[in-house]
Amino acid sequence: MISGNALKAAKNAYDIEAACINEMKEYFDDEAFSKAVELLSKAERIGAAGCGHSGIICQHFAHLMCCIERPARFISPAEAVHGATGYLQKGDVMIFASRGGKTKELLPILDICKAKEVKVISITENLESPLALGADVVLKQHVNRETDKWNAQGTTSTTALCMIFHALQAAVIEETGYQAEQFALIHPGGAVGERLNKKSL
Repeated sequence: MISGNALKAAKNAYDIEAACINEMKEYFDDEAFSKAVELLSKAERIGAAGCGHSGIICQHFAHLMCCIERPARFISPAEAVHGATGYLQKGDVMIFASRGGKTKELLPILDICKAKEVKVISITENLESPLALGADVVLKQHVNRETDKWNAQGTTSTTALCMIFHALQAAVIEETGYQAEQFALIHPGGAVGERLNKKSL
C-alpha cells in the first residue's frame, strides 16, 4: 500500500480538476465562443499549435475535428517556420493554445497567419498577451491550480484546455448538423465503429 500522503494527493487531484471545470463556466463568453464555432464550421482547413502539454492537446483537437470531417492537422511549432504553414490558406482557421499567451515559438506563426489572412483563435488565460491581442477570437482558459503540490506540472491546465476543445467539438457537431451515420462511415474500427455501423445497417 502506498503512503497516506500519496493517496490523499491522488484524491485531491480529482477535487482540484472537478472544481476547475465548474469554475470555467463563469468565464464562458457566449459571443466569443459562438464566433469560434462559426469559424471552425466554415473553414476548409484548420490548424492547431501549442508547445509541451498544450501541443499534445492540440493534436487531440485536430483529431476531434477530423472525426467530424473538419479537415485539421497539428502544426508543429518547429515545422511551422520551415514551410508547414503552407497547409493554411486565406480564410482557414488556426488555433493557438498557450496558457500564458506568450509562447515564443508560436509568435512567428501568428505573424505568418496574419500575413496569409488566416483567421486566428487563441486560447489563453492572459487576455493581454501577444497571442490574445493578435487573435480574431480569444477563448479564456481558467486554471485554479495544478494538481501537484508545487503547482507546477501541466495537469489541471491540460484538462481545462481539453474541456474547451471538447465543448467546441460538441457545438460544431450541432452547428454543422453532423450525423452519426457520417461518423460510422469513417470510423468502422473498434467497439465504437461496430456499434455505429450496426445502427446504420
